Amino acid sequence: MVKKMKSSDTGSTKSATKAAAGLMDSQLAGAVKDSAQQIWLAGMGAFSKAQEEGTKVFEALVKEGLSLQKKTQGLAEDKISEVTGKMSAMAGNVQAKAGQNWDKLEAIFEARTAKALGKLGVPTAKDVQALTARVDELATAVAKLSKGSAAPKAPRKAAAKAAVKAPVVPATPVKRARRKAAAA
Repeated sequence: MVKKMKSSDTGSTKSATKAAAGLMDSQLAGAVKDSAQQIWLAGMGAFSKAQEEGTKVFEALVKEGLSLQKKTQGLAEDKISEVTGKMSAMAGNVQAKAGQNWDKLEAIFEARTAKALGKLGVPTAKDVQALTARVDELATAVAKLSKGSAAPKAPRKAAAKAAVKAPVVPATPVKRARRKAAAA
């Protein structure tokens, strides 16, 4: 760009060189200024374009995010209901097994309690029922005997034999102790 000029005069060459250098500096400064102006305008244009496109891209991403959120919520709800169903089934199984084990434990406890009460001589429910039945039979027999006191003596003997033939319940240690206490 810069051309050297040949001059025969050295003094005039120096002033021409200075003038040319000044001209070149002002041209270079103008070129740099124009270039900076163009770079600034290009940056502004790029920013504007990015802002317009960025808004469109942002809106598209928001829409895509909403659809993805709906899909994941649906899948999560399905998984939650599936897990809830499995947990309910497992809880039912555990409860059933616990009930069975509880029934076994209760039966063992009842058997051991009955055995201990038997060793202590405490009558069982069956013993009490047998005694109640025996008392009822004896009460019936006594009632028949008291009504039949006006009747001949032969039927009385038959009623007495019937009362004797009733099953005899063996005395328990508690009853024996009561008899001894009563006798003393």
